[in-house]
Amino acid sequence: MARGKGKSDAELLGDFIITRNQRRAIPIIGDSDPDVLWRVDMFYTAIGLAIEERSGLMTSPMMEMKPMGASDDCFSRSGSSSFCPDVHRFGFDTFRQLAEAGTKLVDDATSATEAYRDVARA
Repeated sequence: MARGKGKSDAELLGDFIITRNQRRAIPIIGDSDPDVLWRVDMFYTAIGLAIEERSGLMTSPMMEMKPMGASDDCFSRSGSSSFCPDVHRFGFDTFRQLAEAGTKLVDDATSATEAYRDVARA
């Protein structure tokens, strides 16, 4: 069965809720499993779609996760500095925090595309 098929919105978004107690139970440094990588990818894909809807510009997340040097505990984003050593703990305490984080990223990106229209449309 496809991921998310037949699930309610709350059940789908529930995958992104990692409470403080749940986060504390996860080691600070660890390997990311496919479910975590899926959550990170889906979060930023949703951000991209919301930016696209607001701006009318086609968007897509540009994120590549790979080990950094000899260490397997740190990842990077393309064109950026180190992402975080605890990506395997990715999630939000509440639905409100999830919504606020997504909204802030969309607002910031939309403001940037409006401020630099020529660059955004190039």
